[in-house]
Amino acid sequence: MGAKDKRIDAYIAKSQDFAKPIMEHVRKLIHKNCPGVTETLKWGMPAFEYKGPFMGFAAFKKHFALFFWKGAIMTDSNVLMGKNTKGSMGNLGRIESIEDLPKDAVLARWIKEAKKLNDDGIKINKKEKPKHERKEYEMPAYFQKELNRNKKANQVFEKFPPSHKREYLEWIIEAKTEETRNKRMATAIEWLTEGKSRNWRYQKK
Repeated sequence: MGAKDKRIDAYIAKSQDFAKPIMEHVRKLIHKNCPGVTETLKWGMPAFEYKGPFMGFAAFKKHFALFFWKGAIMTDSNVLMGKNTKGSMGNLGRIESIEDLPKDAVLARWIKEAKKLNDDGIKINKKEKPKHERKEYEMPAYFQKELNRNKKANQVFEKFPPSHKREYLEWIIEAKTEETRNKRMATAIEWLTEGKSRNWRYQKK
């Protein structure tokens, strides 16, 4: 069994209920079929490494995403990188329940193939390298107003790299109700005042 990271335990525990069994199941399959794998967090999401970048997954409000680092050059790349993945992060598109996952035998085969690619030192062509399709967010007036009221929070936000800014903006803008949005803005201002990024809980100390 490869090395496990307690931050992934925390990530799973804080995720939506629908996503917990999916992540636990996929995590178990990864370790079973690639015993030398190690766990970490990258971009605030669970990542698995084996002789370099290997796999990763993430949980969102209503769906789960699975990512094979070299999915673009794997045998079933037409499935892994197919039309259903467009507009979503990772491979296989949006997964909303454990029933949406491929059969264990299929997942095991993909994991072993990804392992072999790393064993053999196969590099992915930069033109083939899968990219996360990130939606860009403009600063909404209502959040800028809150930042303007807190000089420290505003300064911290302005000094953040684009990825950290995007994490806060996405979290706030995609709130379903005004009440949720206001709560998130209040929390964001509190965390920013303390110099914290949106995913500070999952960062290495």
